[in-house]
Amino acid sequence: MSKQLTFTFEDKEYTLEYTRRTVAEMEKKGFIASEITEKPMSTLPALFAGAFLAHHRFVKQDTIDTIYSKLTKKEELIGKLAEMYNEPIMTLVEEPEESKGNLNWTATW
Repeated sequence: MSKQLTFTFEDKEYTLEYTRRTVAEMEKKGFIASEITEKPMSTLPALFAGAFLAHHRFVKQDTIDTIYSKLTKKEELIGKLAEMYNEPIMTLVEEPEESKGNLNWTATW
């Protein structure tokens, strides 16, 4: 199961998560995770907002900004979001589980 972050805001449960699809969508919109230290004012809010795409796609940016402003332990939150964001990316390079049907490949050079 992928990593999730949950909380309640104004009597509504929120589950934040990144999937391969949402990470790809963020990248297509110009999100570059490595820019967090160089451009934190634009990158950190985009990282947080991107976590809404999997389960709460239609939440307005104003609401996302309000939620972020009220969350505590922001340094820890950003660390958890970065860890969550990285998880779907790592699944692209993991070896498949041992089972019949895996494909082997060879190079000819």
